[in-house]
Amino acid sequence: MKFYFSGTGNSLYVAKGIGEKDEEVIPIAKLMDTKDEVYEFILKENESIGFIYPIYAWGPPKMVVEFISKIKFINFNNNYIYAVATCGENIGNAMKIINKALTKHEMSLTSGFSVVMPNNYVIFGDIDSDDVAKEVLVKANNRIKEINKIIKSRESGVFDVIKGPMPGILTAIVNPLFTKQATSTKSFYANDNCTGCGICEKVCNSNTIKVKGKPIWGKECTGCLACLHLCPTKAINYGKGTEKKGRYINPLIKRSEMNLR
Repeated sequence: MKFYFSGTGNSLYVAKGIGEKDEEVIPIAKLMDTKDEVYEFILKENESIGFIYPIYAWGPPKMVVEFISKIKFINFNNNYIYAVATCGENIGNAMKIINKALTKHEMSLTSGFSVVMPNNYVIFGDIDSDDVAKEVLVKANNRIKEINKIIKSRESGVFDVIKGPMPGILTAIVNPLFTKQATSTKSFYANDNCTGCGICEKVCNSNTIKVKGKPIWGKECTGCLACLHLCPTKAINYGKGTEKKGRYINPLIKRSEMNLR
């Protein structure tokens, strides 16, 4: 059983490649749309539980942590629990946040991993060139194979992640600031290239966009930038700094596989 959160397809791609091929791949955002108080899942014997998500400012998306706080597993018997964080470079102490959320249910991570994927956070930088992105994806595929061996053998205590410098400070201080400030929708807008196609509304992980001629953003936002990257006319921007920057969708994921509502 694998739960994933993805804005541009990177974490979805990893989720599809991690673990057993016949395992259910469950989008967290769609579940959270229901606003349920508890999300119950019946586990099979020896079934593994995976959480796959991107890193936002050295921490997991707020929605992922909220989801974990609401899960309930029927037939849980020390099942193997792992997390895979996709990132542009490093993840800080993100695994500690996931583990803290699990401990509320008297569970804990058995193992954790990070996988470097192509950059897509255009608010502070730009996307990787096509050549760099292809090279990163080749390495990511090899990395997924390594992780699968560990998961299949149910190795415990393996936390093979790239924390980077000052993980404690970045996760404890910078991440909360990001969650509070960078998830504001005030800087989003659609320019005159907008056709009103509604794709941004369909792919919004927070279900906060409503298209009325042009998109209108509500208050809730995860900062995933799916609306910006998946806009077919590049009409959506975040402030003036993203207008001339590239757009990214994982080239190995079909648009039809994205979080379309």
